Amino acid sequence: MNFCKVAVDFPVRQSVLTYSIESDKELSVGKVVEVPLGRRNALGVVLETFQEDEKYSQQTDFKVKNILKNEIEGSFDLSEKEIELYSWMSKYYHYSLGQLVFDCLPKFMKRPKDVKFFSGQGEEFPFQLNHLQKNYFDTISNQLKDGFNKFLIHGVTGSGKTAIYLKLINKVLKEGKSVIFLLPEINLTPQFISTLLRHTLGEILPYHSALSNSEKYRVWDKLKKENGPFVVLGMRSSVFLPVENLGLIIVDEEHDQSFKQTDRCTYNGRDVAIKKAQIFKIPIVLGSATPSLESFYSFNCQNKENYFSLPNRVSTGKLPNIELIDAREKSVNELIWPFHDKSIEAISEALKKEEQVLVFVGRLGYASYVQCHGCGYRFLDPNSDTLLRYFKEKRELVSAYSDYKISVPESCPECGNLHLIQKGFGTEKVAEILQYVFKDSKVDRFDRDEIKNHDQLVKKLRDFNNGEIDILVGTQMLSKGHNFEKVNLVIVLGIDSILNFPDFRAIEKGYQLLKQVSGRSGRFGHHSKVLIQTLNPENKIFEYLTAHDFDQFYHDELKIRELVDYPPFSRLIAFFITSRFRDKLMAEAISMKNKLENVCRKELLPIQVLGPSPCMIEKKANRFTWIILLKSNNLEMLHRMTEFFLMHYKLPSDFSLKVDTDPQLSL
Repeated sequence: MNFCKVAVDFPVRQSVLTYSIESDKELSVGKVVEVPLGRRNALGVVLETFQEDEKYSQQTDFKVKNILKNEIEGSFDLSEKEIELYSWMSKYYHYSLGQLVFDCLPKFMKRPKDVKFFSGQGEEFPFQLNHLQKNYFDTISNQLKDGFNKFLIHGVTGSGKTAIYLKLINKVLKEGKSVIFLLPEINLTPQFISTLLRHTLGEILPYHSALSNSEKYRVWDKLKKENGPFVVLGMRSSVFLPVENLGLIIVDEEHDQSFKQTDRCTYNGRDVAIKKAQIFKIPIVLGSATPSLESFYSFNCQNKENYFSLPNRVSTGKLPNIELIDAREKSVNELIWPFHDKSIEAISEALKKEEQVLVFVGRLGYASYVQCHGCGYRFLDPNSDTLLRYFKEKRELVSAYSDYKISVPESCPECGNLHLIQKGFGTEKVAEILQYVFKDSKVDRFDRDEIKNHDQLVKKLRDFNNGEIDILVGTQMLSKGHNFEKVNLVIVLGIDSILNFPDFRAIEKGYQLLKQVSGRSGRFGHHSKVLIQTLNPENKIFEYLTAHDFDQFYHDELKIRELVDYPPFSRLIAFFITSRFRDKLMAEAISMKNKLENVCRKELLPIQVLGPSPCMIEKKANRFTWIILLKSNNLEMLHRMTEFFLMHYKLPSDFSLKVDTDPQLSL
C-alpha cells in the first residue's frame, strides 16, 4: 500500500494529513488533489509519498482514507522550491500550511480568457550612472552568480535607485534569467510598468489586485509553462508567483507597511522575498529612501559591506527646503481653515509660476466626525464603537472599520437639536477649500474614496502629469515613488496625529512618511520647498527633516530602542484573542498571560510576556480583540514557546486566536 502526506485546505495548524493511494493512481510531490475531510471533500497538495511500513501497519484504530481525485482541472502542480517556501512560512508565521497554499494560488479556471502580454523596447536609459551608482551596480552585478546575498540601497528620493534597478534587471535578462520586482502599492505600478516597457528587453508580467481572475490565472500559467526571461512586477503576493528561472529579486520601498499582510497569514512580503532568494540561491536588493529601522540596523551596523548610501539627488536635482508652520497661530481668514495663511500664499505663488502643487492630508472624507452642539452626542459605528467620518458629497457618515454607514441625520437622535457640528478635516474638505480660494485652478483628489479602480488611478496620474490638474490633494497614496516634473511645492497637513500615535514605531513611521512626501518636490532641479503645518514644531523629528540629516535620526532612534529593548534589539510575536463577550475575553486573556508566564518561569525562558491589553480598535464586527506580546532576544526560543503553547492551550469554542510574528503594532 502507498501513502502520501497532504497539506489540506483547512484552517487548523495540523492541516497535514495522511491518505492512501490506490494502486492505479500515480502521485508526485506538489500535485493538487481532492481528499475526503470529515463529511466534505477538500483540496490539498501532496508533500510526500511513501510505502507502507511497520509504523502504518500497526495503526489499527483508524482507517486511512483514499485520495479521491488526483487530476484537478485547471490546477497547478507545485515545485519543490515552492513547497519549501510555503513550509517555512507556515512554521514562521504559525499558520495552516494547507490553507496558506490555497490562499496564495490563483482561482483554478477551466477556460480562462486570453490575455495579451507586452515586451520591453530596450531603449537606452536617458542618462549615465554617476560614480556612486556605477560603483554599487558593479558590486552587485559581479555577485549575481555567487548565490544568496542581501543588499540595501539607502538613497534619498531622486537619488537614482531606479536607474541601478534597471541596469541590474537588464543584465539578469541578458543572461536568460527572470526578475521579481516588488512594490508596496498598486498606485506605483503605472509608472514602473511604463519605465520597464521602455528600458528593458524582457516580457513584463504585472500582477496585482486590479487584475481579473483570468488575468491572474494566465500569469501563473505562463510562468509554469515558459522559461522566460520575464520581469514580474507586482505587490506582496507576487512573491508567490512560480518564477523558476529566477536570477534576482528587487524590493523597492522595503520599509513600507503595505508589505505586511494583516489578515489570514500575517506575512511580510519583504521577508518572504528574502527567504525566497535564499531558497533560489540568488541575490536580493532592497531599496528605500527611508529604510525600516530593522533593515538600517542590519546593514549599516552589522553588514556594512552590503549597505549602499546615495545621500544626494542625481544631476541638477536638489533636496527641497523644509519649513515649519506653527499651526497654533490663527489665520487672518478663518474660512481657509485648516490652512494657514502662509500655506495659501505659497500655493498662490506656485500657481503664478505655472507650477503644480501637492497637498498631503492624513484622512479621507470631509470631517473626522459629527457632534451635536447641544448635548455633545457623537455618531458612532455600533460594530466598532469608533467615530463615523462625514462625507459631504455622498451625504453619509461612514465607518473606517466596517461596512456601516448612515445618511446624515437632520437632528441629534438624543436631544433633537438641529445644530450638528463637523469636527476635523479630510481630503474632501481640503479640496473644497482650495477650490473656493483658487477658483480658476483645477483641484482634484487622489485617495481611495476618489479612485475606485486601476483605470481611474492611471487616468488621474496621467491627467496630473499632463498638467490638467493644478493642485492634487491626497493621502499616503501620494507619498512615494511618483515623479512629478512640475511639482516644487508640497503642503503637509495633519501630521501630528501620526506622530502622537501610541506605538513605539510612531516616530519612525512619521519620519518615513514626511521624508517620502517631501521627496515629491523638486525632483527635476528647480528650487523647491515643503511646508509642514504642525501644532508641535518643537518635536525633534523636524530637526532631522529640516537639516536633511541622512542617518542621524536612525542612530538616535536606535539608542532609544536599545534602551527599551524593542526591535531591532528584540523580536516580537503577538497573540490576538477575539470574542463576542468582553468580560469573558478579559478573563481568558489574563488566564492566558498567567499560563504563558508560568511556562517561562518554570522553564527559565528568556521571554517577556507583555499585556494583555485591548487593541487600538478593540471592537470590530461586534467582536472584541485583546493582545498579548511575547518579547525576546532569542527568536528561536520565541517560536518554540509559541508552538508549544498552541499545541497545549485550548481556547473556549466561541474564541479565536491569531498569531502574528513580527507584528507592526504594539501594546
